[in-house]
Amino acid sequence: MQRYPDIEIYLADASLERLNAWLGSQLDAAPLEPAGKRKWRGKGHSEGALVPILLVENAADGFASLWFDSNATPWPRDIDCARAAVAALACEVRCSLGGWQPGDDPDRFWQVCPDGHEGAITWPDSGQ
Repeated sequence: MQRYPDIEIYLADASLERLNAWLGSQLDAAPLEPAGKRKWRGKGHSEGALVPILLVENAADGFASLWFDSNATPWPRDIDCARAAVAALACEVRCSLGGWQPGDDPDRFWQVCPDGHEGAITWPDSGQ
């Protein structure tokens, strides 16, 4: 399975307390620290590698963006991370359909819900 160079997911309800607990359990990460308006940064570790973490609150239509700037995460693909996040955080999570390629529809995402439902959705950027 191809491992993505980085991972980005979108969280519908990013409780910082629950998110920090999950990041600590998955990446041995200290709690995220404020890094400017609605931004939080942290560092985790996986497979002996440093994993920079960035959380941007309300990045897209009320969803927070959670970005891992590393290919050494416990999850090979965005969808794997999204499923793990839903299981741990019990909130809706969205991510890209796959590795983005030029020509792909930028409004197509994969939605994973706490009730187990998942599938492709159209999620246009509202420009907010």
